[in-house]
Amino acid sequence: MRELALNVLDIAENSLAAGAKLIGISLSFNIAKDTMRIDICDDGCGMDEETVKKVTDPFTTSRTTRSVGMGLPLFKYSAESAGGSFRISSRKGKGTTVSAEYRISHIDRMPLGDFGGVALQLVTMNPGVDFCISVTDGERAGVLDTRDVKEILGEDIPLGAPEVRAFLKDYIRENLVSIYGGRL
Repeated sequence: MRELALNVLDIAENSLAAGAKLIGISLSFNIAKDTMRIDICDDGCGMDEETVKKVTDPFTTSRTTRSVGMGLPLFKYSAESAGGSFRISSRKGKGTTVSAEYRISHIDRMPLGDFGGVALQLVTMNPGVDFCISVTDGERAGVLDTRDVKEILGEDIPLGAPEVRAFLKDYIRENLVSIYGGRL
């Protein structure tokens, strides 16, 4: 993967496959401290301790179509090769949290990429799941919580409706993407 936003999409798809009904995605960064952190947490089926220990091995996967799983191993590698760290915690029946930290200025840090586009795709293409997506730089913060949007819209208007999608695209750009601009 050539951008971190695609890693976020891949990990969120793991959450969807694990039956998550609420997925939280947060991007926090501090330019002055040269740090960026991405957290993805879900309320899916979770994993036992033994699986958590093995899940960053590319030859460990729950897929039946192939015997290699690259999402978590690549996410871990992207963080550690950019002077950062990676953590995963999970409890069977409770959910999973994946955290990756980066040194922003590190030469090997992949660009963030189209985080806003990934957020829009996840929110509009998964109507049965709620997302809470946040971005903060320590001074400014933006949040998109689909539970709030659904409450305002009511049950009859889906988030994927063209008018709602256009609104969400603008909202994400103005309230999430504008915080980091082109700096990541």
